[in-house]
Amino acid sequence: MDQLLLDITPDWWPTFENFVVGANQELFSALQQALSGDSPERCIYLWGASGSGKSHLLQASVSAAQNSRQDAVYAQAAVPPLADVVAVDDVDLLDEIAQIELFNLYNQIREKGGMLLISGEQSPLHLDLRPDLRTRLGWGLVYQVHGLSEAEKALALEQHAKMRGFVLTPEVTHYLLHHGRRDLPSLLAVLDALDEHSLRLHRAPSVPLLKEVMREPPEIHNFGMKRKEPRSE
Repeated sequence: MDQLLLDITPDWWPTFENFVVGANQELFSALQQALSGDSPERCIYLWGASGSGKSHLLQASVSAAQNSRQDAVYAQAAVPPLADVVAVDDVDLLDEIAQIELFNLYNQIREKGGMLLISGEQSPLHLDLRPDLRTRLGWGLVYQVHGLSEAEKALALEQHAKMRGFVLTPEVTHYLLHHGRRDLPSLLAVLDALDEHSLRLHRAPSVPLLKEVMREPPEIHNFGMKRKEPRSE
């Protein structure tokens, strides 16, 4: 019988500290400088493939701003009201009304101050948006978010495992990287499922357990479950 796992592991939230920078050092520094007030930029646009880390950086920026007592808000495929820092993820998915709202928000931030962070899968030039909005998104800083190399993904997986309280062996890392999906969010989700599966069985995470997890339909995993107790090695 499966046991409920007590919620004694801190919830994971994207931060600058748990972001693996890789080839994104210039972007990483630009975001930190803008949030600290050391840059005059009012708008930073991030673009890149799904799973490259755009959402992580936007959410980390909002978290950092809130920790410094700024009014900051994050929204996915929606436009929130004006704040000190506003992050709009997946701008590609905004409908016509939301595009007008973002256009107006952009102008408000230019006039009143603040920071607007936006992400999309394409550079501003290639976005299927209103021409006036597309033009304004290209006026600020524009950065492509580069995906991680295999070694950098391995580091990210090891850090995530450490946060959850277990050691990820090189064998498990190698198997997951070569047989799992390529994007980091999917890899981390499988790692969470492996952790929970190993806890139920009171066994250390291993390649055989990973194979069991990867054979199961993704929807059966409860990714909200947390660590119950120290594992038996």
